[in-house]
Amino acid sequence: MGKRFVNIKGLENMKDKILEYLGLEDKAKTIEEIKDYIGIKTPEEINALTQELRDLVTSGIVHETKKNKYMLMQDCKSLEVGRLSVTKHGYAFLIKEDTSEDLYIAKDNLNGAINDDIVLVDRFTRNGKMEGKVLRILERKVDKVIGEILYVKGKPTIILDNKNLNIEIELENHFANLVDGHKVLVNLTKQVGAKRFKGEVVKIIGHKNDPDIDILTIAYKHNIELEFSDEVKKEVAKIPSEVLEKDKIGRVDLTSETIFTIDGDDTKDIDDAISIKKNADGYELGVHIADVSYYVRMGTSLYNAALERGTSSYLADKVLPMLPHELSNGICSLNPGVLRLAISCVMNIDFKGNVTNYDIFESIIKSRKQMTYKCVNQILEEGIVPKGYEEYQNDLLLMQELAHILRKRKVQMGYIEFDIPEAKIIQDETGKCIDIKKREQHEGEKLIEDFMIAANETVATHIYNMDLPFIYRVHGEPKKEKIEEFLNMLKILNIRVNTRGIESSSRDMQKLLEELKDYKEYEILSSMLLRSMQKAVYSSSNIGHFGLGLKNYTHFTSPIRRFPDTTVHMLLRTYLFKKELDQDTLKYFAKYLSLVADHSSEREQASVEAEREVVDMKMAEYMESHIGEEYTGIITTVTNFGFFVSLPNLVEGLVHISTLSGYYSYIPEMLALVSQDKKKSYRLGDEVKIKVVNANKEEAMIDFEVQDGNN
Repeated sequence: MGKRFVNIKGLENMKDKILEYLGLEDKAKTIEEIKDYIGIKTPEEINALTQELRDLVTSGIVHETKKNKYMLMQDCKSLEVGRLSVTKHGYAFLIKEDTSEDLYIAKDNLNGAINDDIVLVDRFTRNGKMEGKVLRILERKVDKVIGEILYVKGKPTIILDNKNLNIEIELENHFANLVDGHKVLVNLTKQVGAKRFKGEVVKIIGHKNDPDIDILTIAYKHNIELEFSDEVKKEVAKIPSEVLEKDKIGRVDLTSETIFTIDGDDTKDIDDAISIKKNADGYELGVHIADVSYYVRMGTSLYNAALERGTSSYLADKVLPMLPHELSNGICSLNPGVLRLAISCVMNIDFKGNVTNYDIFESIIKSRKQMTYKCVNQILEEGIVPKGYEEYQNDLLLMQELAHILRKRKVQMGYIEFDIPEAKIIQDETGKCIDIKKREQHEGEKLIEDFMIAANETVATHIYNMDLPFIYRVHGEPKKEKIEEFLNMLKILNIRVNTRGIESSSRDMQKLLEELKDYKEYEILSSMLLRSMQKAVYSSSNIGHFGLGLKNYTHFTSPIRRFPDTTVHMLLRTYLFKKELDQDTLKYFAKYLSLVADHSSEREQASVEAEREVVDMKMAEYMESHIGEEYTGIITTVTNFGFFVSLPNLVEGLVHISTLSGYYSYIPEMLALVSQDKKKSYRLGDEVKIKVVNANKEEAMIDFEVQDGNN
């Protein structure tokens, strides 16, 4: 039966030993058999084993049979684990990240599961097609819902915002001041039927007609905190609004240096400043970052609130900050003309873009000027010097010179520039979307990005070489099968690129994107290639950053907006400035940082999803005022129910197959809808003229009809 493990030091190896035993033979084992194999005896160890098995089952690695035996999920040939995506029509799909095929599940096979549940599904064939049946709900992701109050026969009911949930809720309690139209947050307290729940109102978000209520509702949906507790407010009230004399002790005084900031026109939370000099060997680049961790200390309510949020969220033109405004816009913001505490990374960079020497230290700075990208770009791209920028022109041109060198090095290292366009929502004073523009990245924006990447890499490399616990920003290599799927799609579209030798290295992706740039479908294709990649996340294990082509990378430069950056600053203070390197400290951080990294990744993803929802909703709101208007756009997605068309302002709408004259069939191998007589087709990348026929802000849906006269 193999080696018997009698003692497990600190229980660290329990998971590995469970998986080792379950993998010995393709047969389910009881918990008693697992316990005996590992050599577990004490009640503490038995409880730990039970919890580890529960976690392995929930994560879909291990399957628990009806007889309470355990086996590896990979040995269960017909079973799959994934997230449930329920449509508003009641049927669902099992979403799995490691496959492009989503498994269909009929509404009578949901077994009480609802949207976003993590479920165990049994695959079977019906009428020649593969389907699924939910066997077990492994994890219920939805415990709070948002909806609108509607009184029926004098009793408050709730109309859910998320129609895909397809559940009914009986409100057990309600506030006395509830009225029709109130948006509320409801806790699900008990499931009383396959699709029926009891719930209690825990917060009135506001009335549906209030300004910004649409954005706030989406924020609550994604558990983005909007308010700070009284405990946090009390702690913040004790933090000084200016740098005190005692705060300067031990810091390098850089107030005589020419240091300034470059940000957007309306930026108020400024966490990075820069400086530059040139010498015979190259450049001295200073990246000076707000020392947030000096004020946000572990163990405080303020720290815990920042940890819980994980990130600031930027929803349309509304900022939901990670830190209270007294810090984010005040003492931590590198505002011009005032003393501020910083952590500086000063790098000597040669003429090839290599960092030859550097220093990381606590500093005190005074920004000379709060510059804007708009004005900086006038200098760097047009040679126009706005008033007030005259004395900084030479520094800015020197920075541009260095940025171009760093950019060239980035490309040589494998940096992949996808250049995916982003939408900027323009709202009036009431919060209504009145315009949508593409966000543009010019020389100033690229310069700051290049400098921040250089500082992030330098800090990460320093701690990595010290072999200390740390938080890294990592990006794994894409799976080869995903890249192969993308290359096959290019063949279908008759896009000819040299794929010989292309696998999945960052340089391969660079080469591929470069060859695609001349095609009109470039934006679509680069976006699809990006989706075939893994997501960048935070991790205490360093696997490198594929997209940047770097072995070591972290986030150090935005501690006002991102909790991992604040944590990196805390670690720099612990390791480098205080030199606390005892074993107890290192053991603590080795465990703690893994939790922080996972939580920060989850909160970042929630913020990204909220931002996308807000953009989709605001786009629909904008198009409600443009129904009947005609535009020309590009087909970005083709499905069996129609195709999506993207307009020049990035608004995307659906042309449903039912609106096409004649009978059309979806031909997957052509990525096209083809007419019955084969004379007309709509393919990915085709340019089409459309008319806006419907837009619904509440459902974030936009409908188009083709206007080319040939459908």
